[in-house]
Amino acid sequence: MTLLTGSSILIVGATGGLGREIAQILSAEGALLTLHGRTPERLADLGIAAARVTGDLRDPETAAQLVAAALAAHGRIDGIVNTAGLVAFGPVVQVSDETIDTLMAVNATAPMRLLRAAYPALVESSSAHRDPFFLTLSGVVSESPTANMAAYSASKAALAAFAKAAGREMRRDGIRFLDARPGHTETGLATRPIQGVAPRLPAGYRPTDVARRIVDAIVADERDLPSTAFAS
Repeated sequence: MTLLTGSSILIVGATGGLGREIAQILSAEGALLTLHGRTPERLADLGIAAARVTGDLRDPETAAQLVAAALAAHGRIDGIVNTAGLVAFGPVVQVSDETIDTLMAVNATAPMRLLRAAYPALVESSSAHRDPFFLTLSGVVSESPTANMAAYSASKAALAAFAKAAGREMRRDGIRFLDARPGHTETGLATRPIQGVAPRLPAGYRPTDVARRIVDAIVADERDLPSTAFAS
């Protein structure tokens, strides 16, 4: 069982609909948080006592900056929760190069860079028997790629493959990977696509419920949360 009280946890994308809910739960359960967002104003609006850091995840230097901020604030990193992500809609033949590049940079490449930057701190946490973890959210589209969301599905499938393979590599270092794949959740992400317009979607999960399930999985040392894990 992973203890949250006193654990130093970096949340990437903390101002998003799901990141915000996870941050609230982790804060209430005593974690020492470092919260990442795109603007200081949105981070301040969270009203959570935490270290705060901004940065564009497309920038190769941002990962190291996030890790440095967490280490400066709390002296260690025991967990990383990556909830940042972008979405796009529309037929693949209409998706621009810029959209493809941005989806891959934020949804797939950024978490890879983040692991590389945080690896020494996570190994140190493991050596101190603090049960470090790295959590990704590839979502249901990584299990079931969706028409008119092909580029988005591909970026999330890449993230899921990364989590699975890196998790095998890091197991020997005592670093636990956890990939969560909830179905459509009412975070508001679909209303902010970087290209296209969202189709009519069925009512999604409540962010509070999804966040609670994810935090419970962190505590219970789970390593995989397929879409079926979120079914009521």
